[in-house]
Amino acid sequence: MPTRHATATWEGGLQKGKGTFSGESGAISAPFSFGSRFEQAKGSNPEELLAAAEAACYSMALSAGLEQAGTPVTRVETRAAVTIDKQGAGFAITSIKLVVRATVPGIDAAKFKAAAEKTKETCPVSVALKNVPIELDAQLA
Repeated sequence: MPTRHATATWEGGLQKGKGTFSGESGAISAPFSFGSRFEQAKGSNPEELLAAAEAACYSMALSAGLEQAGTPVTRVETRAAVTIDKQGAGFAITSIKLVVRATVPGIDAAKFKAAAEKTKETCPVSVALKNVPIELDAQLA
């Protein structure tokens, strides 16, 4: 299975510095700053990337699960909201909210709700965000 890569660079101090990130595919790339992360300034941020990853993974996983159960979807749209808040001396991601709307012919509300809940627990990004160990190799340049 593939391993995906991204790069981020930060220059300067926390509040006046600036950064950029990009994915290896070239499909994602954006600037980010203290203002775009903790205020309303223009630019992206890590939480937006997490929200996009969660929404994409969830939509795909729900579609796969429903298809395997014999009720293929016509369309799944997932909106994810990732919130970061000040906690103690630092910051923490404090919530992820998913809003899912799906068109699934031939399924009743109870079966859809059960599949949606199962997907929330099993989508690979959801699982990763539950506290996956992070391997680190840090060296001075």
